[in-house]
Parts: sequence; C-alpha cells; structure tokens
Amino acid sequence: MSAAARTALRAWLANPWTRLGARDMLGTGLGIAAWGLVTGVAMVKTGLPTGLAVFMSLLVYAGSAQLSVLPLLAAGAPLWVIWLTAACVNLRFVIFSSMWRSYFAHLPRWHRMLLGYFSGDVIFVAFLKRFPQPQPAPEQVPYFWGSAVSNWLAWQLPSLAGIALANVIPLSWGLGFAGVLALLGILLSMLGDRTSWLATLVAGTAAIAAFALPLKLNILLAIVAAVATGLGAEAASRALQRAQQRARGPSA
Repeated sequence: MSAAARTALRAWLANPWTRLGARDMLGTGLGIAAWGLVTGVAMVKTGLPTGLAVFMSLLVYAGSAQLSVLPLLAAGAPLWVIWLTAACVNLRFVIFSSMWRSYFAHLPRWHRMLLGYFSGDVIFVAFLKRFPQPQPAPEQVPYFWGSAVSNWLAWQLPSLAGIALANVIPLSWGLGFAGVLALLGILLSMLGDRTSWLATLVAGTAAIAAFALPLKLNILLAIVAAVATGLGAEAASRALQRAQQRARGPSA
C-alpha cells in the first residue's frame, strides 16, 4: 500500500462519520451474522462445491437472492427460473439505486459501481434516517463506507465460516430456524411505514396461498405481489399528495 493510500485509510478510519456508520450497523449485525452463517451452511448442504460456494458468497453478496435460488438449484429447476427468481428478489435494488443517485451522482463511475455492490437493505434504511434530505453532503460518503464495511464483514465472515464448517455442523442445531428468526428481526426493524407493512402482508399471504406450486414458485409469486403492492401504494400516495396540493390552490 502506497503512502498516499495509507494516509487516506487513516483519515477515513479517524472520520467520526465513518465510526458512526459502523456503530449504526451494530444493532442488526448479530442478525446479519446469523443469516450469513445459515446461508453458508445451506450452500454446502445443497450440494455446491466449497469453491463455488465461496465464489457465490463473495460475488453475489445478497442473502435473500442466495437463499431463494438454493432450493431451486437443489430441485434441478430450469436456469431461467433461477435467474428470474434472483432478479425479482433483487428488484428492490433498482429502487435503492434511484435513491442513491440523489446523494452520489457526482462521484466517479467506478466509485458508484462499488457503492452498488456494497449497498444493502439495512444500510439503505440507516442512511435515509441519517440523511433524509436527498442532496449530497461531505459526510455521506464516509458514513456509507463505515456502514458498508461493517455490514460486509458481518455477512462474509460468518458465511465463509458456515461454508468451512458445514460438514461438521449438525442439522439438529436448528440453524434454519435461527436464520428465520434473524430474518424476522431484520425485517421488523425495516418496517417503518404503511407501504412496507402492506407489501409484507401481501407477500406473506401470496406465499402461503401459492405454497403448492412446484419449484418454490410461491416465493417468486410473493416477490412479484410485494413489489407490485409497494409500487402501487407509492403511486397512490403521490397521486393523493398532488390532489391535496391542487385542492389547496396556489395560495396555500
């Protein structure tokens, strides 16, 4: 590492916004770690070779997508079903990216690409709580990277440990149930408005109603239903706000 890089790293670590971002991830870190451990074990138990499981953990870095496609891989589902499921699960990142643009559009493309890779649900929620106004500020980049590095380590280290120890961790430990509890904890911490609650209830209802579908397609159906509900609710909310503004008139 060059002297300039070491200086930049020390300055980043010393930045109070970096430390604040890392601290904001501590609340969900335990749940993320449990989720990562379960996913690492699940990849190997599903039949993925260790090297491919490590590659998937580091490259995909999306626990919901990984857990969604693993049953499909085990069931021998067609490739198009696997790709479509992963794409639908990650559709929310298109929305996230449009929001990130308001804060980071001024950064170089390579930097924005890295931001996209390290972005995550809990980071997005924590960031918007700290910076509700969609406009750039100097402290946002160190805050994001403090959050992102903390979240990445909380996921990857347990995931890699799960991959390494999958063959010695018995199923009787109930890690699957622990993973469900971790996901529920993370989910509940992110339900902050009526739209997210409505989308979650619709997704759960759709998943249960379509449980009999083959190849775990009820998951895909639940995702589509949740995304459609969320987008519809947001569109209705914006339309209602515009109608209220017109009703108040230009003098309001």
